[in-house]
Amino acid sequence: VCVLRTLSTSDDVEDRETEKGRLEDAYEKCDRDLDELIEQHYTELTTAIRTYQSITERITSSRNKIKQVKENLLSCKMLLHCKRDELRKLWIEGIEHKHVLNLLDEIENIKQVPQKLEQCMASKHYLNATDMLVSAVDSLEGPLLQVEGLSDLRLELHSKKMNLHLVLIDELHRHLYIKSTSRVGQRGKDRGRIGSLVKDASPVPLMDVTNLSTPRKFLETSQFSTPGSSSMRESSLLEIKEDTELDPEENSSVFMGILIKGLAKLKKIPETVKAIQDRLEQELKQIVKRSTTQVADNGYQRGENISQENQPR
Repeated sequence: VCVLRTLSTSDDVEDRETEKGRLEDAYEKCDRDLDELIEQHYTELTTAIRTYQSITERITSSRNKIKQVKENLLSCKMLLHCKRDELRKLWIEGIEHKHVLNLLDEIENIKQVPQKLEQCMASKHYLNATDMLVSAVDSLEGPLLQVEGLSDLRLELHSKKMNLHLVLIDELHRHLYIKSTSRVGQRGKDRGRIGSLVKDASPVPLMDVTNLSTPRKFLETSQFSTPGSSSMRESSLLEIKEDTELDPEENSSVFMGILIKGLAKLKKIPETVKAIQDRLEQELKQIVKRSTTQVADNGYQRGENISQENQPR
């Protein structure tokens, strides 16, 4: 276009021929320079052309593969769309079967609860027994309520749950009034035996009960604390755990804490407080009676020992 514009603006034919000759010389020079450059850089140019050709072939191949993938995806989409209802049905059936399997496993575990509960009660691991019983009853009255084959087991476990707190209350009273005081009486017998061995006729000193593990010591740390002690007692009760490998009655205070925690899980704390209040006078009278009998027996035995020592041979 520029050449035509230059030639058209010339004044006469001579100028056009001059301009034409100049342009032809320029083109010839450009061709010679291009040929020289091609000769100088023939190897690099050949490599570049081959590389470009290889890249072009790869791009073309990739485009064809992408096109094929798109076609396959569209085909899959059409097939899935056609099978959508069937797939949804199979998915729902899979969820139902999984739920049924979970229910069957739960039923199998619940059927073993009476035997395990009897073992826990025999070994006096009451907290494990309470957790097991409460969980089983909740399942039987919840997800498994419509299972008619578990009606007898449901009635049995519900009855045991209703009566379990009575056993826990009796154990609590036994440790609260009987076991704690029996240790005091045993210590008195031991001291009387030691006194007879050393032939000490002096009066027996008062027994030191400050270190005994009494029920009061169980709440001693929080009973005399600052406001907010109720939360401290609650946290200490929540931290109580039952070790199935140890004797549950080895530590009386911990055992009573376990009993209280079990009663709380059974939601029988009000009934427990009422039972303790109702039996308080009777149990205290029994403590006085037992203590009086022990003191009388110890005094009689000590008098017999003294009278035997003072007899001539």
